[in-house]
Amino acid sequence: MIQTGKPIRWGILACGGIATKFADDLVHAKNGCLSAVSSRDLGRAKAFAANYGADVKAYGSYEEMLASGEIDVVYIASPHGLHYEHTMLCLEAGVHVLCEKAFAINSKQVNAMIAKAREKKLFLMEALWTRFHPSVAKLQEIIASGLIGDIKHVVADFGFKAEYDEEARWFNPHLTGGSLLDIGIYPLFISKLLLGQPLEMKATGVMAPSGVDMNCSIVTKYASGATASLFSTFAAQTDTTCTVYGTLGKIYMHPRFHETKGMTLTIYDGAETVFETERKGWGYSYEADAVQEDLWAGRTENTWMTHQFSQELMGLLDEIRAQIGLTYPNE
Repeated sequence: MIQTGKPIRWGILACGGIATKFADDLVHAKNGCLSAVSSRDLGRAKAFAANYGADVKAYGSYEEMLASGEIDVVYIASPHGLHYEHTMLCLEAGVHVLCEKAFAINSKQVNAMIAKAREKKLFLMEALWTRFHPSVAKLQEIIASGLIGDIKHVVADFGFKAEYDEEARWFNPHLTGGSLLDIGIYPLFISKLLLGQPLEMKATGVMAPSGVDMNCSIVTKYASGATASLFSTFAAQTDTTCTVYGTLGKIYMHPRFHETKGMTLTIYDGAETVFETERKGWGYSYEADAVQEDLWAGRTENTWMTHQFSQELMGLLDEIRAQIGLTYPNE
């Protein structure tokens, strides 16, 4: 067990763009630090580590970093098609894991990852950073207050125009491309967080020439009587907002909603209030803090981002993929 209050030593597996943001934000984490980074290319790891001080060690293999004794927990920043392989590698090495979303490719992989973590008595969490943002806490607070009444509909989108390149990770099926797993997970996540598991879900997609989804549109219905409209695309820049409609008012999460710094509450009699919410740095330190608190407490699962939540979310992604005909060669 990690000693309470003792600095948590982070290792980063894979040195891409999202790894840079996470590493940048560790400066905001409560008593945590970047201790080591790893890449299959030692030169890349050294160049990455050089940005964060002389004490950060660079490794040219993931296995070497995991065996070094220099880290307490790993942030897995590789493409989601590799999450299963890399999570299992870390768990087998006896190291706690925060794995970037999407957690894996499918439910079979997610279930195996969770089973391994429980077998090894290690911490494992899906890095859906939005769950820990102050904006989401404020959103839930407003809803719980009853100001907008009962939720009746949620609308959320995430889209940007990506230049088509079959070798790029957005479009390459061998890299688990497609808008759904990359960005469509955010609208699906917020609807699940607010409304739970849907009773019904219907999805349609427009596929890129490579066979992965360019557009994905989803509608859902819930036991409460609420519905949701969710959309993701690589074909156009969308507003990337979320609006929660209630019987008495609505909440509009400003763009980009999954990392927003503000929202507008509108009561239908005309009153409107704008809330500003904190976002330190890129916004990744909040999930790092949550992981650190769990590790200090000896917990192997986070209460906000539970294993069950990740299993259910992946189950929904599986169902959507089945409906739109999205398959991957590496599952």
